[in-house]
Amino acid sequence: MRGLTILAVVCVAAGGIAACVRKGAEPESAAEGAAQAAGAAVAARVDDARIRNADRESGNWMSYGRTYDEQRYSPLDRIGAANIGTLGLAWYYDLDTAARAQESTPLVIDGVMYVTSAWSKVFALDAATGRELWRYDPKVPGAAGINACCDVVNRGVAAWEGRLYLGTLDGRLVAIDAATGKPAWEVMTVEPGSRYTITGAPRVVKGKVIIGNGGGEMGVRGYVTAYDAKTGQQVWRFYTVPGEPSKPFENPALEMAAKTWKGEWWKLGGGGTVWDSMAYDPDLDLLYIGTGNGSPWNRAIRSPGGGDNLFISSIVALKPESGEYVWHYQTTPGDTWDYTAAQHMILADLTIEGRARKVIMQAPKNGFFYVLDRATGELISAGAFATTNWAKGIDMKTGRPIETAEARYGEIGRPFIAQPGPGGAHSWQPMSYSPRTGLVYFPVMEAVFPYFPDKDFRKRTLAWNTGVDFNAGSLPTDQGILDQIKAGLKGHLVAWDPVGQREVWRVQHEHPWNGGALSTAGDVVFHGDALGEFAAYDARTGAKLWSVATGTGILAPPMTYLVGDEQYVAIEVGWGGAFGLAAGELARDAHIATNAPRVFAFKLGGTAAMPPPGPPPRPISEPPPDVATAATVEAGKATYHRYCGTCHGDSAVSSGVLPDLRQSAYLSQPDTFTRLVREGMLADRGMFAFGPELSAEDVAQIRAYVIHRAHETKRADAAVAEHSGAMQE
Repeated sequence: MRGLTILAVVCVAAGGIAACVRKGAEPESAAEGAAQAAGAAVAARVDDARIRNADRESGNWMSYGRTYDEQRYSPLDRIGAANIGTLGLAWYYDLDTAARAQESTPLVIDGVMYVTSAWSKVFALDAATGRELWRYDPKVPGAAGINACCDVVNRGVAAWEGRLYLGTLDGRLVAIDAATGKPAWEVMTVEPGSRYTITGAPRVVKGKVIIGNGGGEMGVRGYVTAYDAKTGQQVWRFYTVPGEPSKPFENPALEMAAKTWKGEWWKLGGGGTVWDSMAYDPDLDLLYIGTGNGSPWNRAIRSPGGGDNLFISSIVALKPESGEYVWHYQTTPGDTWDYTAAQHMILADLTIEGRARKVIMQAPKNGFFYVLDRATGELISAGAFATTNWAKGIDMKTGRPIETAEARYGEIGRPFIAQPGPGGAHSWQPMSYSPRTGLVYFPVMEAVFPYFPDKDFRKRTLAWNTGVDFNAGSLPTDQGILDQIKAGLKGHLVAWDPVGQREVWRVQHEHPWNGGALSTAGDVVFHGDALGEFAAYDARTGAKLWSVATGTGILAPPMTYLVGDEQYVAIEVGWGGAFGLAAGELARDAHIATNAPRVFAFKLGGTAAMPPPGPPPRPISEPPPDVATAATVEAGKATYHRYCGTCHGDSAVSSGVLPDLRQSAYLSQPDTFTRLVREGMLADRGMFAFGPELSAEDVAQIRAYVIHRAHETKRADAAVAEHSGAMQE
């Protein structure tokens, strides 16, 4: 950046991890310094009192979930059923990132929008026009992409007293001047060289920036950290799983948690990462964090002999001043299916059986909707919001799931076809609660997954470490079987009554991986889907009121704001994520064919023209001859699914987010293909160097498998075309 002068670099050891704080930029001149000071006085001037009283400023959206309670409900009512037919495009902004998933919730503070994109970039836009004011690129190394289980996404920034706070994919926390876009300080929150990532939005509570991380598939130990918002100095850190028990525990809660683990879990990481959801109750002064899966997924490997494995897959209440443990509730004890509890949490006041209750609500991956007392963690109710064949229900006396006997594939040593699968019945896409209707709105995913125990498990540095054999569970190439699998793969938007624990209405989608929700005082629910339709529904009935085709699949949640007297509704579009990368043919068929990342803003009477869609995917070109032996192809298939499939797609079928290897020009250049994989020729684009773990022979076998799949695909496409032609005749 122009004129950037590094004033100081201060490295401190905290919690056993080196934390390097880089102090910010010095203005080039007195005039620039004065301009910065003037801008900082008005840009993102957010503090505790302002967020607590967010409903008095309903035109702003000052934090990730709009309010500390994360309800994602707006008191704005200028847009409603009577006039929504005139809703039109006000402006759009093209993001400068490649066709990757976009999951950000924009903040709008006093007429300025702050939005993030893939690769942790930040953009400041005029909220009325979409005009760019500044942009900030933290220059995340492309090689960091290998650590991101679920795309190189970012979900947003936090704002506090003139600064924005950004978590970067490579593990940094950066404070940015909201007026100029220049960094003030940055701190490395993870051990350099480790396999952590940050994709979630920070929260700021009482002058402390709270940030977690991801990496549960990569063999890490989860934690959440608080940093001083002014200086970047670490204030506290709470580990979510215990470390090696021969060493002192960081706090008494971890000593308690260690009793629920077996074996040598600390050598495998343990997991429990705080990669997304947090909420804060200022009256109780409690911070709530949601934790992720165990690492590896398979408990029989992670904790042989069983155990609940606290605090994985749990909601944990902490004191925000110190990080001290208060209470926890574990949604999936001893999780072995990647049923995280890192999903969106909402605080609300409900009347249940005639009694006013302060509750926390969550619909985690495991398919049950939980209502807890947020002061104590007591389970109030739980109900299945999706098909759940791993458990029959929740025992209200113990709060534990009533598991089916065959569900623990690792312990019994046999495959289990589970519903939901690791994508969850509901993933990270945020929910919304309307106090007007008393309903919670969220997307539900309908899918099954075959869990095969990995009989050749060892902790690998450059692969996923789940304890599940993805090769054995890969999709069949038999089109008839594949069509049956696709037929059961759907999704829907649900309106859920948290008091009665029942579905009130649903909007069925053709495909499973869809966007988050927003509700408003106009009794409207906004929601986007995988096919790029951004729609508005009646909050009480689910009737569709309005929709527009954006041309790109949608994962992010909408938000709304005011400029002057005009209400805007904004949505970031761009498809991908966990399902979009890994699900192969199922993901390819589950979204619109183009992927053009953008921000759209709509208003009543908007007359701007919708932009053209992105370029269509390339057809598969003629692959090299398929001459490898069956044994070579089979070996390549196993290695592909261990190292390549989670990014380039199951069975070598990409959904279009990342390159489809079947159409790679490098297939015809075996030496270059080997160098690309082993030496990282395209590391700047996210293609890591796999040489430390993959030999030249391994890569040759992968290439043979991809060539074989390209030929299988061409034959299948030709058969479909021939059948279609015969039917037309």
